[in-house]
Amino acid sequence: MELLREISENLQKGRAKNVKELVQKAIDEGIEVNRILEEGLLHGMSIIGEKFKNNEVYVPDVLIAARAMNTGTELLKPLLVSSGVKAKGKVILGTVKGDLHDIGKNLVRMMMEGKGLEVIDLGVDVPAERFIEAAMENNADIIACSALLTTTMIEMETIVQKVKESPLAGKVKIMIGGAPVTDNFRATIGADIYTPDAATAAEAALKVCLA
Repeated sequence: MELLREISENLQKGRAKNVKELVQKAIDEGIEVNRILEEGLLHGMSIIGEKFKNNEVYVPDVLIAARAMNTGTELLKPLLVSSGVKAKGKVILGTVKGDLHDIGKNLVRMMMEGKGLEVIDLGVDVPAERFIEAAMENNADIIACSALLTTTMIEMETIVQKVKESPLAGKVKIMIGGAPVTDNFRATIGADIYTPDAATAAEAALKVCLA
């Protein structure tokens, strides 16, 4: 549909004002809310995610596109709730205790939201207990934790251990990422998923939630 294609294209170009107007027009024309979300907003953000992964666009482009997406989702949220459309999955996200870096984490959140996932962002300097509390409160599918400092990476092992000792054991997947983190480190601490970038993290999270 032409209107949904326009929403996607304007989102990719970061034209927030146009996206908002086009989403409102789609609502007024009676297009299904789920279609506006999937074929318009999420379609556009998915293309941005793919381009980001291939180094065809950069962090500022992602931020601008995400801002445009948010203007559209704000209009859709109340309609999505009333029509019973649910998120494809829930992710608890945060930077681990002792680490205050959030640019990578924020990119991951945008990419995951761009895949239709609900992300509960706990911010930075998050202790293991808080990840677990939030996952239990929200019935989450994934705990995703980020670290940029080698000194704080070890906190990820604490999270893995505490999840194993909690009622979440076997129910929630643990995803890790950040500049110094590797797949070898993931295997060593017993986490479930490592991804090297935000776009891949979103794809992996979606796969888990749809499984």
